[in-house]
This record gives sequence, C-alpha cells and structure tokens, in this order.
Amino acid sequence: MTTTIRRPSGARNRRPAWEEPPTAVGQGLKAVLLTLLVLGVLFPLWVVLVTSLSSRQTISDAGGLVVVPRGIDASAYQTILAGGAVTRALWISTLVTVCGTAIALTVTVLAAYGLSRPGSVGHRWLLAYFLLPFLVYPPLVPRYLVVTGLGLKDTIWALVLPPAISVFNLVVVRGFFQGIPQELLDSARIDGAGDFRTLGRIVLPLSRAVIAVVGLFYAVSYWNVWFDALLFIDRNDMYPIQRVLQSYLLAGQAPHTSGGTTGVTMPPTEAIKMAVVVLTVAPIVAVYPFVQRHFIKGVLIGAVKG
Repeated sequence: MTTTIRRPSGARNRRPAWEEPPTAVGQGLKAVLLTLLVLGVLFPLWVVLVTSLSSRQTISDAGGLVVVPRGIDASAYQTILAGGAVTRALWISTLVTVCGTAIALTVTVLAAYGLSRPGSVGHRWLLAYFLLPFLVYPPLVPRYLVVTGLGLKDTIWALVLPPAISVFNLVVVRGFFQGIPQELLDSARIDGAGDFRTLGRIVLPLSRAVIAVVGLFYAVSYWNVWFDALLFIDRNDMYPIQRVLQSYLLAGQAPHTSGGTTGVTMPPTEAIKMAVVVLTVAPIVAVYPFVQRHFIKGVLIGAVKG
C-alpha cells in the first residue's frame, strides 16, 4: 500500500526566506543603513580636512574642530612643510614602506609556497615553528636586544626587518596556494619546470588577488609603524611620519629641526595637528583605489566554495 504525503498548497514552489527578493521596505532600510555607515566614515575625515584648512578665527568661533568651512587657509601646511621634519619623515616612511613591503612579500610567498607542498623537507616542524607566535608572543626585551645587538638601531632596517613576516598573512597565502589544482603543478613538473619556475610562471599569476591583499596589509602596517620607531629610533632625522605625528599631537609642534619658525606667527595648533593627520592618511587613501578590485576578490577567497 502506497502512502501519499500531501504538502500544503503552494509549498512546492516556496523558496527559503533568504532566497526571496527583498521588499521595497527592506531595500529602503538597506539604503538608509549604508548611507549612515558612509557618513559615519566620511564625517570624521571631512572634519579633519576642513579644520586643517581653517583660519584661527574660524577655529576659535567653532570652539575647536570645524564642520562648516569659512574660507581656505593653508598656513598650517606651509608651516609644517617649511620646517623639514614632515617632508623628511614622509620620505623615511615611504622608503620603509616600499622596502619593507617588497621584503615581506618575498619572504611570505617563498615560505607559504614551501609550506603548501606536502612533500617539502621539515614541512610539519616548520609550520609549527611559524604558528608558535600565535600562542606565545615574542617578549619585548629579547627583541630589543637582538635589534641593538645586530647594530640596526637608528636605521631604517630596525623598522623593516623585525616585522618582515606576518604569521597571519603567511597562513592566508599558504591556504590559497593549497587551493591551486595539483594537476597544474604536476604538468609543469612534467614539462621540466623547477620549483622557482613553477612559482613564477603558474602560482603567482593565479595568486594576484591574494598577493595584492597581503601586500596592502603589509604596506599599511609599515606605513603606520610607530611602536618600533619609539623603541629603536632616537635620532630626530630618522623619525617616520607616525613618530612626527605623535610629536605634533602631543606638543602641537614638530621635533627640533635646523629650519625653524622663530618670530613667525604660528597657525592654530588644531590646524597643524589636523594637517599632519591629512598628510599621514592621504598616501594610503590614494593607493587604495588601485588595489580595491583585487582587495575585494582576495577577501572573498575561500569564503564561498561552489
């Protein structure tokens, strides 16, 4: 005897709630929420930019930070660029970011490729060694002793070499390399390609998205380096931009330079601070649009598998 199970009317064609098209109310709420999020991000940037371009009277009338601009006064930028500390710090930060990102990407890619090959020598032990900092963070005193013992103090290498590899970025790149079809690597080996040629001709072209994302992470980290500069850099002429920014925010003026503005009426302290913030943030904001496409793709790698 066959038993027939009857479904409620319309249940056969009913889809899960998350597959239904959004209603007009849902679309409106999404638009409002996204608008509020965008304004929440842009409003502080707008206040910083407007304050840096405001005169003393405008800042005094606003009681500090300026929201509505009343004219443009670039004296704060002229003051901080005339002293030489900011321009030199921008050059130091650019040099550290370029060299550090190149070295960090090279080391991360090579280590991730080696650890992604199951038959590599010491694969498990090396992977455990790299993952150890996730559990035990390296103490500060031995790190300081190593850097000073190698003679790296007061050089850009003190800012470049200690953070030259991030375990998190290494794990991300290794996971992506493991997702590359083994058939492609086997075919390259059959054609006589070695490991370095396989990495350069097959693996890296397929990994542009994740390399761009990891490179952006490294670049932002090097550009924002501050604590290492506080530990290892004592010379004012070797300060990166973040260290100079700290001096401005704490004292309202740059470290001592050979230039000087004695006898000149200084712009308001708030305008000087915000101008340095703008110069610090502007390079990252300018670079991000060029890697946005790869960034979005790289972040979504491995999130959804079909």
